[in-house]
Amino acid sequence: MNILVCISSVPDTTSKINFTADSSALDKSGIQWIINPVDEVCLSKAVKLQSSGAKVSVLCIGEGETEAVLRKCLAIGADEAIRVNLSPKDSYSTAKEIEQVVKSGNYDVILCGKESMDYNNGAVAGILAALLGYPFVNSAIEIELQANEAKITREIDGGTETVAVQLPAVIGGQKGLVSEKDIIIPNMRGIMSARTKPLQVLEPTSNEVKANTLSFENTPARANVKLIEANNLDELVRLLKEEAKVI
Repeated sequence: MNILVCISSVPDTTSKINFTADSSALDKSGIQWIINPVDEVCLSKAVKLQSSGAKVSVLCIGEGETEAVLRKCLAIGADEAIRVNLSPKDSYSTAKEIEQVVKSGNYDVILCGKESMDYNNGAVAGILAALLGYPFVNSAIEIELQANEAKITREIDGGTETVAVQLPAVIGGQKGLVSEKDIIIPNMRGIMSARTKPLQVLEPTSNEVKANTLSFENTPARANVKLIEANNLDELVRLLKEEAKVI
């Protein structure tokens, strides 16, 4: 069983986000890059499946700064890493590059995080499945793999649904795929072994972009906080009605 886990490299939530002078792109200077949290959940699940004989590969579409993230994936337990040397422009171009890697490999399961925490598009996995013509199940919170089939439990409005799909398949995982205590933190042995595991760099095969970013802007600064005496309910109601306009 060969599993490919797609990894997004995203800014740490503690990083201060700035944009270039013309507001057309993210200013990458000073950014600390981490594994997209939902992708890390998916990777932990894939590594757990190694006990049943699965081989786990990780793939990131990104430039050189993403290699530290891929090395961490190897320290977590992935067997090999692949980086396509391209700065992602949109969901389609990202899925297109993943498609080429999948076609050149022999992967039974392509596991993606439901969405990345930077752009929150949540579109790559679905586009990838459509390009490949593979079954696609999103919002997975449990996966059981058999010889030629995956049994997947996913969240739906008001409950859960369990489906079975033929492999190969694309699966979008989310929080809950493994419990918080089962998310793997690299230990010293894993960090040392990561240095000897293969990390292959591929050049992009396509530059077809469907969407272009026109500009970015920062969210408005929060207004000053007004403190009101605990027993001054009339003033609180007035401010909520006249200034906040929420009642």
